[in-house]
Amino acid sequence: MIPSSSAPFRQDAPAHFALRTALLFCAPLIVNGFAMPYFPVWLSTLSLNDFEIGIILAVPLLVRVITAPLVGLLADRIGERARVLVWSGMLSLLTALALFVSHSFWFVLIIYAVQGAVYSPYVPIVEAIALTGVRRWHFDYGQMRLWGSVAFIGATMLGGVLIGIYGGDMVLPAMAGGFVLTIITALAAPRVGRPRQPSVVATLTSPPPRALRARDLQLLLIGVTLVNASHAMLFAFSAIYWQHIGFTGTEIGLLWSAGVLAEIVMFFFTKAITRRFSIWTMIFSGCLLAVVRWIIFPMPLGFWGYFVLQCFHAFTYAIMHTGMQNRLVQRVPEAQESSAQGLYFFYTGLFTAILTLISGYLYSWYGVDGFYAMSVVALAGFGFATASFLSQPQRSAVGGKTSEAS
Repeated sequence: MIPSSSAPFRQDAPAHFALRTALLFCAPLIVNGFAMPYFPVWLSTLSLNDFEIGIILAVPLLVRVITAPLVGLLADRIGERARVLVWSGMLSLLTALALFVSHSFWFVLIIYAVQGAVYSPYVPIVEAIALTGVRRWHFDYGQMRLWGSVAFIGATMLGGVLIGIYGGDMVLPAMAGGFVLTIITALAAPRVGRPRQPSVVATLTSPPPRALRARDLQLLLIGVTLVNASHAMLFAFSAIYWQHIGFTGTEIGLLWSAGVLAEIVMFFFTKAITRRFSIWTMIFSGCLLAVVRWIIFPMPLGFWGYFVLQCFHAFTYAIMHTGMQNRLVQRVPEAQESSAQGLYFFYTGLFTAILTLISGYLYSWYGVDGFYAMSVVALAGFGFATASFLSQPQRSAVGGKTSEAS
């Protein structure tokens, strides 16, 4: 159901907090729903080669790893984070409009990199506002965040229909329209005042606390984020490949939506899964199924084969991510929660940027067979996760599951 806009949990909560925050999640994920699957398709219409496409897609990912913490720190210090959302949406819209001006490689690269910088803090700040509502007034985070995923699926499906009608020409107008929505929802965002603890990305401007420097945690963070980053070639080139083998825009939209929907379903059953399976089972299953997913991807599967394979996302991201978050809860004090999430963001962004760049070369040289390299990356992630399991402090087996002495 849509979050209730009435009866806040405390009288000092901003009016209609849950509803406004749900809408705040929707706008940037509408942008992502158009951009993630179809911006690479637009790039492929510009006579750019796969090397150049890989570079254009990778540079903003690297830029945001640097800029998001700095803007997050600024947002925390100015006292009202929603103001940064307005500026982020406005500047992002200007960069989207600038892409209409010239389609040369260097111009697109620079403008898209600038867009990565100015847009990078938007979703983390929305997350911070939502978590403020959870901490201060006990709103349901999942109920607010769910509508962002629904918006992403809707935008992806609509984008698939539009790309079938208009081709890659629909991408820039759709993204620009999405950025207009980010401005509107930012203007209507709940004002929650100065944060009582640093936001996730802002913590990256300081060295990680001692608990996060533990060897087993560092190994696990590297392992899980390598598996996350092994999705880089999927994000960059799957829509281009599916279009190349004859799938319609609607079918491509359905394939992208299948992965997100599978992720939502998995998150819905998270509590039941965590009661039944250990954290390590969740993490290892995600790692190993990612290896299998990228080995199978180059095979001639047809639409329904790829549909089933996209549903693997429930494991290669959702269940593994849940296991990682629960492990952080076990090993990191609550006061260092934001630092832990910031480091997780940093590793994921850095590795994804590097592998997106490499994917451009792999896809140019080997085509869809380049996905075999992603399976090697996922296997390396499994190796780091295994090393973390073996090096965790004071391990003891209790009831078939790993536990730690307090």
